[in-house]
Parts: sequence; structure tokens; C-alpha cells
Amino acid sequence: MKALVYNGPGRFAVETRPMPELREPGDAIVKMSKTTICGTDLHILKADVPSCTPGRILGHEGVGVVHAVGSGVSTLEPGDHVLVSCISSCGQCEYCRRGMYSHCKTGGWILGNRIDGTQAEYVRTPHAQTSLYKIPAGLDEAALVMLSDILPTGFECGVLNGKVEPGSTIAIVGAGPIGLAALLTAQFYSPAQIIMIDMDANRLECAKRFGATACIDPRAADAVEAVMKLTDGVGVDCAIEAVGVPATFELCEQLVAPGGTIANIGVHGVSASIFLDKLWDRNISITTRLVDTVSTPMLLKTVCAGRIDPARLITHRFAFDDVLQAYETFSHAASTQALKVIIEM
Repeated sequence: MKALVYNGPGRFAVETRPMPELREPGDAIVKMSKTTICGTDLHILKADVPSCTPGRILGHEGVGVVHAVGSGVSTLEPGDHVLVSCISSCGQCEYCRRGMYSHCKTGGWILGNRIDGTQAEYVRTPHAQTSLYKIPAGLDEAALVMLSDILPTGFECGVLNGKVEPGSTIAIVGAGPIGLAALLTAQFYSPAQIIMIDMDANRLECAKRFGATACIDPRAADAVEAVMKLTDGVGVDCAIEAVGVPATFELCEQLVAPGGTIANIGVHGVSASIFLDKLWDRNISITTRLVDTVSTPMLLKTVCAGRIDPARLITHRFAFDDVLQAYETFSHAASTQALKVIIEM
């Protein structure tokens, strides 16, 4: 089969690999039909994720059709159309019982990281019964690719961890796909203000269309001063970091109001400073999280009900034969105006 393989920092290529085989009773083999590229894949290529070693097939998102199941899988059968979760969970270990699927002792974020991933014609998915979701007939399967990772990530790591509630004020630093996913799902809770901060004019325009109440380009205006003006000098109840670089995390520290929360989503490859001399007496909470995907069933229901449309995040589509071009497009989003790209097998 064809697969996109990580070969070390800055190096990746389409290669021919053996088709995966069932290894454990709970495994399934899924014939991928659609996948996508995540910002985390770009972090891997920058060597920010040392757990992903050269030779790994990349990718942790997508939809497909069940090809084969292990002897322990009773809820799925060949031919089922499924959503592949970015997190594999056994559902039984102490972390899974606490809803921390991302720390599953035999799973977690392993696809495209510690085991071969979804940017291939076929993928082996461990713990299939608790890590694959049947797709109801008639849904846009390309849109559902957004439920593999970015929508639950934006919702769980940003909105839930950020304690967003009716009437609250939010600043989202980073209007990429994850930041926009946080914007879309924050609106479940009717916040009074959602302020988007980014240096990409196209992404800020998208944020306006998606429901942001204000957009700030820090190149055109001082972001801290602008947020303070919008919040009567107080700051925001929730500052969501959705980039993964020190400057954006440190900006969140300047934006958050007393009693507020900084909710980190970004993947950080280097240290960021925490200015405790400014924060120690302000009752600030700082949260971190790897998505657990506990919200995936709920998000799937909201899509089925037409309450949220993940297809709005898709800007480009490619055949798998053009996957290298897809990476080029996604990694140069400022010039290509890319949000999420769909790669079809």
C-alpha cells in the first residue's frame, strides 16, 4: 500500500509499505477513504515530538471503511463506515475510567506517533470498539474528518478547560484550524465576547464569519491594549492559546483577568515563561490537556442535528497521489489561505 512516511526532521516521502495486519483481538483494519494534515504533523517534522521516530507512517485523523476486525470486536464488522479517533482508548485502565483516554496505558495518542497512522491506504486501529465511531448514513464524511481531532481538541482543551460559560469573555490567540474549532464550539455556551487574535488577515476574516465578536491583528494594533479596551480594562475570563510558541502563551498571561483561566491547546516544542511575579496574586488558573475525545459522541450528535457544520473548516482537497502538495499547501497557509485540507484515497 501507499503511505506517507516520516524519515527524520524535515524529511518525509510517499513509500510502499506492507498492508497492516491484525495483531490483537481488539484491533480493526480500516481502509482509509479520507484523511487530513494536522498542525501536530508539522510539529513532528520539526522534531518537536520525539516519541515519533523515523520510519513512522504519519496521520491520526480520518474516515474509512472497516476492512477486517479482530476476534474481540463485536460492535463493528467489515463494510461499516467509521470515524477514526485520534486517541485510542481501551476503556478499562485507570486513566480511561477517569475519562483521560489520552493517557490510556495501552493507547492514547499513538496513531501517527508511536504506531503507524492514517495517512495511508490502510491503518491498524487498536481498541477498535472504543476508538472507532460508526458514521450515520447520509452525512458528509469529509466534514466528519474534523471530528477526529480538531473539534474535540478545541472544545475539550480550550472551551471546557477554559471554563467558558454564558456571558463570559474569551480571547483566542491563534486563528488556525484549532483556534477556529474553539471559536465554533465556544458558541455552545453563549459567551458575551469572543476576541480572535492572529496575524493572518484571511484567518481573521474567517473568524468573523464563524462568529468572532472582534478580531485583532497584533501587527496593526497592540493586542493587550486592544483587549483591555474591549473589556473595560479588566481582561478576559478565558485566554485560549492555540499556536504553540512562547510568545502566544506569554500574550495570554497579559490578557487574562483576575480569576480567569489560561487554557493551553498549542503543542509546545520549547519552554515558555510563566511570569509569576505578575500572576501570583490574581487567582489565575493555567490548564494543559491532550485531547481525550470524550466529547466525540456529543459532537457527532450536534453535526447530525445540523447545529454545527465542520465542513466550513475545509479549504482544499487533494488526491493521495498529491499528498506532498497538500503538505506544501498546508504548511504555507499564510499564502495559500489553507485551513484544513482533505486528502482522498
